Amino acid sequence: MFQKYEWFWTGFLNSYTQIFFSDNRGFAAILIPVTFLDFFAGLFGMLSVLFTNTTARLIGFDPLKISKGYYGFNSLLVGLGLGIYYEPGIVLLILLAIAAIFTLFISVTLEGVIGKYYLPHLSLPFVFALWLLMLSSREFYALSLNERGIYTLNDLYIIGGHSLVALYEWWNQLDFPSVFRTYFLSLGAILFQFSVLSGMLVALGLLIYSRIAFTLSFLGFFAAWCFYNIIGADLTEVGYSYVGFNYILTAIAIGGFFIIPSAWSYFWVLLVVPMVSIVTISLGSVLSVFQLPVYALPFNIVVLIFLYVLKFRISNRSGLQTLFVQRNSPERNLYSWLNYRERFTGRTEIPVRLPFFGEWIVTQGHNGPHTHKNDWKYAWDFEMVDEDGKTYRKKGDYPEDYYCFNKPVTAPADGIVEEITDDIEDNIIGKRNLEHNWGNTVIVKHSDDFYSKMSHLKKHSVKVNRGDRIRQGDPIGLCGNSGNSPYPHLHFQLQSTPYVGSKTRSHPVSNYYCNRDGKRKLVETGIPEKDDLVSNIKANPSLKKAFQLVPGRIMEFEVEGLPTKQVRWEVKVDNYLNRYVECEESGSKAYFEPGPAMVHFVHFEGDRTSLLYYYYLAAYKITFGFESGLQLTDRFPLNLVFNQNKMFFQDLAAPFYRYLRATYELNYPEHNSHIPPVDMELNGSVRKKVWNRVSGQWRFLFKLDEKGLREFHFNGRDVQIKAKCV
Repeated sequence: MFQKYEWFWTGFLNSYTQIFFSDNRGFAAILIPVTFLDFFAGLFGMLSVLFTNTTARLIGFDPLKISKGYYGFNSLLVGLGLGIYYEPGIVLLILLAIAAIFTLFISVTLEGVIGKYYLPHLSLPFVFALWLLMLSSREFYALSLNERGIYTLNDLYIIGGHSLVALYEWWNQLDFPSVFRTYFLSLGAILFQFSVLSGMLVALGLLIYSRIAFTLSFLGFFAAWCFYNIIGADLTEVGYSYVGFNYILTAIAIGGFFIIPSAWSYFWVLLVVPMVSIVTISLGSVLSVFQLPVYALPFNIVVLIFLYVLKFRISNRSGLQTLFVQRNSPERNLYSWLNYRERFTGRTEIPVRLPFFGEWIVTQGHNGPHTHKNDWKYAWDFEMVDEDGKTYRKKGDYPEDYYCFNKPVTAPADGIVEEITDDIEDNIIGKRNLEHNWGNTVIVKHSDDFYSKMSHLKKHSVKVNRGDRIRQGDPIGLCGNSGNSPYPHLHFQLQSTPYVGSKTRSHPVSNYYCNRDGKRKLVETGIPEKDDLVSNIKANPSLKKAFQLVPGRIMEFEVEGLPTKQVRWEVKVDNYLNRYVECEESGSKAYFEPGPAMVHFVHFEGDRTSLLYYYYLAAYKITFGFESGLQLTDRFPLNLVFNQNKMFFQDLAAPFYRYLRATYELNYPEHNSHIPPVDMELNGSVRKKVWNRVSGQWRFLFKLDEKGLREFHFNGRDVQIKAKCV
């Protein structure tokens, strides 16, 4: 029953936290009571959220957006405002229901209007809706203004007698520095609670939710305070109109939520906050004519303009990095982005594989000494060698003596055959055909401005036709010795135009083994260099069966060492085409990026004591290819390995420096036979490091057979797990 209506409860809580760009339930547990410091404000705010989310669901809006609080938080603010300004009653309740639904309509409309520019609507629906209600309510004679704030002491006496009145007077007489008092008042004012106590509670919740957001709230407010002092503006305007929350929200939005937190984002907060001050002061003058507060309009205007301006950059000299995946926390955004940048910096939109089977040597690379010069410098020449490093057998007098001659050449990526030359004679050894420089050639179109070219192919060996749609790895011809080629070899280049003589472009090769200086390693993206021995990853059947995660696959385990003894997982795809493994028992999700030769886990959500979490750690990076003694290494996002206590001070310093590290290591077994193994054991470790010293370690083991994964072990100081795949 709870899971059926999870969207409802989650959406209710997130409607409160979304005001601060959060989805933290602990933060919600603080914010909800704060709104009830004025009981009727809290009540009408809560009812407004319920009206909005229920209506959104009945109309048929996306349950995910409802559960995220995207529609509810603006209605919450409208409800809080109505509860503060007007006396409670049936008239206000009717008006609240209408206002909540109207705010929802404005939110959805703005989502469509400015959402197409990939911009958030922020709290504009709240500002517009409450303004309209305040203007129209001047004609609602059945609606009375709230007088609770006028007779505060009387209200407190009725609630708690002399003791509550005495406590209230003692609190107000505390000697807070003016700047801190105004800061807390501004924080509380975000929820229409105009007291230092409410602001202190919000600050506590903000600190629990995000250390970065907390520091940014200070930075934004005090930057505005200093700017007011510099320009000689009236500081009482900040205190008595409670507009200070505009600076707080702007700092959090620009410094850490929509922008990756960094020293540069903090610097830009200092530059942008004065702009918010100017907009706030000017709008205050204009809106005072209509007796309307500015509310959060300055924050909305400046943040939207700033985010929109960043979309026109052609370089990133500003040092600001916008998000590509929103994790709803400055810390999670930062750690996720740092991890993704480190792991996948060289990744390209179109992965290019080596255009052959087996192991070949690079005899000429980029900026080669012979022909790879100037506009044609980004190219490779490949040949095959024997154990002695020779490229030919016998004396090498004939093309057939060369190991690469007559070997299949394959498509480096999916595409359409664009151009073919197939009728040029192969040269005798030592001769060149300068009239037909490129020899027999196939050009494949992979996108409108991305092509690959394979040249010097054998005459009449091309197996494809112009216009054919081909897949990566499909044979397209045979290696030959045509064109400007004194010895058989394969010329391979990537280019932006579809012509035989097109200029080359630099682009990495993906997922290949490289033997350089006697050391063999797996390269996820790289540029092969001269004398490198390179080969594509060839999938091992046992490894592929064990770790390939195809949507719809079911994985079941019998577990020792955890409370849950039977576990069932399913591989799924969400509405945004993100792939993940979901645990039916815990509801946890482990997101991954699949590939033809590898799988990378990229994110985890849910129970960090579940078997799926430990599997996420152990299978963090897997290649389906088997290479004797291969070792894979990687790093984790810090927040997904260290506990929150260890992360507290790291979070504060994270935009500037990271002293924690979490590393991954996976070892493939030694195997001397040329026949790939069927049964094997993979072992590895996860290490937690503080100032580069190991502070904790987990070890894991995978046991595989011809059916795939047989057993999974995960061991550490506090955990001893054995899971058998059934």
